[in-house]
Amino acid sequence: MQITTKAIILSSLKYGDTSLIVKAFTASDGLKSYLLKGVLASKKGRLKTAYFQPLMQLDIVANHRNKGTLESIKEAKVNFHYQTLHSQIAKNAMTLFLSEMLGNSIHEEESNEDLFLYLETMLQWLDTNDKIANFHLYFLLHLTKYLGIFPDTTNSHEPYFDLLEGEFINTPSLNPILQNDNLLNFKTLLGINFDALHTISLNKLGRQELLRSLILYFELHLQGFRKPKSLDVLNEVFS
Repeated sequence: MQITTKAIILSSLKYGDTSLIVKAFTASDGLKSYLLKGVLASKKGRLKTAYFQPLMQLDIVANHRNKGTLESIKEAKVNFHYQTLHSQIAKNAMTLFLSEMLGNSIHEEESNEDLFLYLETMLQWLDTNDKIANFHLYFLLHLTKYLGIFPDTTNSHEPYFDLLEGEFINTPSLNPILQNDNLLNFKTLLGINFDALHTISLNKLGRQELLRSLILYFELHLQGFRKPKSLDVLNEVFS
């Protein structure tokens, strides 16, 4: 079946000498994997290698057989032209990290319009703004809404947050917990409006500790989630 849809590229892996296997989150069918035969050798084809960089936003015409095998893309064009996402060092490091996080977190082969709109909007904001040091923290925490694992904020006045149970508690449990400054930073991110993100003052250690906690939260709640390899690069850039 031929489908025309928006797509956000999560990863691309070289296959043989001339081909790519591309994983994309599509507006029409959720997560899809495509085999792009000969794309690395073709200079005049409809598919350009540059289109398949991490988090590129495309309009594609694809064949979806929906048999659990690799699909194919007939045509692709850029839907939103990034100005800084792949050219600025800090943003590029964040792009690689977030694409890996998304690739490890999204597994559903079904449409999720709210999640697609969230990703589309947030990535366009990242491209067009400069105060981004806390962006990935907010992005990941609020991504959990669309993955069905958003923290229970019912008792947010309590002094601990249980990462395994996903709720605030009044006495420490045996599970991994957030407390003290890390908890305060977590609460701030939970309650702040996105437009006020630049007003949060986090030092390097606070930012790294909260990021480790968020990644652990994903590990505890998403089956098969793997810690991203690009985390060290991101921490190096933002240190």
